[in-house]
Amino acid sequence: MNTLAAELAEQLSSRQATVGVIGLGYIGLPIAAAMVEAGFSVQGFDVDDAKVEQLLDGHDYLKHLGPGFAAQLMASGCFTPTADMNRLDEPDALVICVPTPLGGGREPDLGYVTGTARAVAAVLRAGQLVVLESTTYPGTTREVVLPLLEATGLRCGTDFFLAYAPEREDPGRRDLTTAQIPRLVGGIDEVSAELARTLYGAAVDTVVACSSAEVAEAAKLLENIYRAVNIAMVNEMKTLMVAMDIDIHEVIDAAATKPFGFSPFRPGPGLGGHCLPIDPFYLAHKAREVGLPTRFIELAGEINRGMPSYVVQRTVAALRQRGIEVSGARVLVLGLAYKADVDDTRESPSFVIIEELLGLGAAVDYHDPWVSETHPVRHATIPPMVSVPLDGATLSGYDAVVLATDHAAVDYELLAAKARLMIDTRGVMRGRGVVGDVETA
Repeated sequence: MNTLAAELAEQLSSRQATVGVIGLGYIGLPIAAAMVEAGFSVQGFDVDDAKVEQLLDGHDYLKHLGPGFAAQLMASGCFTPTADMNRLDEPDALVICVPTPLGGGREPDLGYVTGTARAVAAVLRAGQLVVLESTTYPGTTREVVLPLLEATGLRCGTDFFLAYAPEREDPGRRDLTTAQIPRLVGGIDEVSAELARTLYGAAVDTVVACSSAEVAEAAKLLENIYRAVNIAMVNEMKTLMVAMDIDIHEVIDAAATKPFGFSPFRPGPGLGGHCLPIDPFYLAHKAREVGLPTRFIELAGEINRGMPSYVVQRTVAALRQRGIEVSGARVLVLGLAYKADVDDTRESPSFVIIEELLGLGAAVDYHDPWVSETHPVRHATIPPMVSVPLDGATLSGYDAVVLATDHAAVDYELLAAKARLMIDTRGVMRGRGVVGDVETA
């Protein structure tokens, strides 16, 4: 290590370094809190002035983190949120937690990453560590971020340091904290890797060293693609079992009794969240660069992306069996969040289901105890909507209820007693003594 690296290592080890977290969303806020808990002074950066103001006011704009999260973070006295990117030279270590979505042609959109890297480069100073956490394809840190930072004239491994440490957050999970989830770390060079391991080693229980940033980037994709592929398989299995009039959930339960060689995955209305619907296409993009196909992975992505339309088709068919045309039918979509017990609507299949039902002429409402109103999303277009109450009077006015998200706070006994027709995409109405009709989708 040169003098700059040695000084930074000492600051990180003694928690005297200031850590900057760029992007105060589902990934950035938890790691910022973990760094504060570890004893660091943390600056939070976000281009959204509203987020900064809400944090300063102690307002929780991410409900799944729990009531009082923002107030507690501000009360620590060790966290300062700001929208001023000119202050990015102040922290000793910068952690980038920005989105990596898909473009219109399902190609990787690294606009947030490159924009952030340029903002860092504009004020980059000698002695800073920069760590990318955003999920992306192998080579992004070295081939995209590094050149933007070295365009300043500073050299990586000598003047500044660069590493990749993929986020592993699971919004809504209660059994593991950010500090308890092992963290992968891969550097552009060994000095950068060692400094990044020191940073995360101060805040999380287990740091796993990867030989390069590329290994850490690929490992993150593998984690998520493993889940996406298995969910696609069970989603396709569900469509087959429905056609055969076999209960897919009973099939899964039976298979899961095998003590080896099988891990149960559950079907649903499609994939949501920032990772699983997107990551297969990130890897496919990189595969094309090296001239290799990823047919299996891309097929899984297509199957999962097609599930909302399958749910709509099942809804239309179920209505017609009861003499009701979808055009003019009243449909309630239950759940706007992409998974249970969070307010996260990123890539939620519910938006696509609503969009397609509206396109067929249905009158659609939604209920979600976690999401009070809609907001614009990239993957679907629906008009502004607010969550309607869920009670007997409300349910009696709908021709069908599409159960898309299985929130624990939903009164399923009320649904079982009052809903005339339910399209159950999660299998939660099994064994509940439903009065009306239930169709699996």
